[in-house]
Amino acid sequence: MLQPAKLKHRKWMKGKRLKEGIATSNIDLNFGNYGLKSLENKYLKNMQIEAALKEIKRILSKKGRVWLKIFPYLSRTKKAEGVRMGGGKGDIDHYATLVRPGTIIFEIETNNNDLAIKALKSASCKLPIKTKIIVKDES
Repeated sequence: MLQPAKLKHRKWMKGKRLKEGIATSNIDLNFGNYGLKSLENKYLKNMQIEAALKEIKRILSKKGRVWLKIFPYLSRTKKAEGVRMGGGKGDIDHYATLVRPGTIIFEIETNNNDLAIKALKSASCKLPIKTKIIVKDES
């Protein structure tokens, strides 16, 4: 499962609300010729990212390469059900990452156009955000 090997702090504070705005980094295709771009602000859990990545790998098999451009580094805590108030912060439940509009989530390199579109559409169904498939210009 996707999670950091080592953290400076095990439990992070939540921070401010999701700030509106578009991404300024990770907005171009660097490795592949097809990509999945985010259109919304949202936190993606490590299980959601893993499910989408598995789906792409299942469809592509050995006919292409895939790159994951985001990583879940924020720990999210949750107290057990039925626990009374107080007693400190809960245990780590999952890890997440903030995705802003314009962020590239996955990149694919393959010669088969139909296969790449099919893999990225299938992966976008596993994610809770609106996404867009982008293609690198061949100029």
